[in-house]
Amino acid sequence: MAEIPSDEAIAALVLAGEVDRFELLMRRHNQRIYRAVRSILRDEAEVEEAMQQAYVSAFEHLAQFRGGARFSTWLTRIAVHEALCRVRRARPLVALDGGGESMAAAGASPEERAAGRELVGLLEEAIDELQEGYRTVFVLREVEGLGTADVAEALSISEDAVKQRLHRAKDQLRQRLAARVEAQAGGAFRFEAPRCNRVVAAVLARIRVGGRGA
Repeated sequence: MAEIPSDEAIAALVLAGEVDRFELLMRRHNQRIYRAVRSILRDEAEVEEAMQQAYVSAFEHLAQFRGGARFSTWLTRIAVHEALCRVRRARPLVALDGGGESMAAAGASPEERAAGRELVGLLEEAIDELQEGYRTVFVLREVEGLGTADVAEALSISEDAVKQRLHRAKDQLRQRLAARVEAQAGGAFRFEAPRCNRVVAAVLARIRVGGRGA
């Protein structure tokens, strides 16, 4: 099995003139960069623009990457900086992404997939309501799974600040989610139409069979 090249190895090839290999770095880190930028901007059109600019900046300054930090952390720092610059210029309108399909289990029923999308939607709404500093730390640390040190380096803050912001973010999320759950508790365990139709059809079929045999 061929060994998967590291980010640093690919970056070295790009610097050596194999520019097309930069695509590998983008595809490898698109999810993380999207989440980092989305936690700050949240307007989907501007998120894509910021991602593109961050990648261009990273490409243009690739020779400045010295390996003191992991490439992914260096790239995330560039993306966060680009997003924050856009916020300072003009704060965009909030636009909630209505996604959530990735949380659905492959073998889940339609009802389970719908419930999963609703749960993810509730979580995304609650995360969007966090203050910017808390929101970005939570997304990088808990959603993207970066370590405390990497988040601190990406955001240019101390590890203690990361821990404090994460703690406060979780407290706020618990409060917001609890309020949402309470508000929607009356809709739990709904017997949706497809299941209702299946039960009715099965019972009618059994009744009719029994009636013919009587």
